[in-house]
Amino acid sequence: QVRLTESGGGLVQAGGSLRLSCAASGGTTSPYAMGWFRQAPGKEREFVGAFLWSGGRTVVAASVKGRFAISRDNAESTVYLHMNGLKPEDSAGYYCAASLNYYCAGSGCYDEDYEYSNWGQGTQVTVSS
Repeated sequence: QVRLTESGGGLVQAGGSLRLSCAASGGTTSPYAMGWFRQAPGKEREFVGAFLWSGGRTVVAASVKGRFAISRDNAESTVYLHMNGLKPEDSAGYYCAASLNYYCAGSGCYDEDYEYSNWGQGTQVTVSS
């Protein structure tokens, strides 16, 4: 059973940066993708970005493009969400997810929560104005 553990959240001033980490443990095979989603109170869960194992490609939501980036460590066990130029509207719970059973090729893949099978507990990011 794959376990995902997020860390790195916290309180930051607008314009600041944070790096979130998602460490995967317990798995025997690589996921198809690991993604980041966020959810603010009263709002729907929103895709932020993902790292696709095939080809090492990353995808980032248009709403955060140019400010957020995704990377993976060389051991392939941790995926990072680099957040720069943070805004108060980025405040949310940030959740890491792994896609273990859903294969998707082409564009528009791994940006929906149904494509992911395993989820972490989340880490809170609060951006003050």
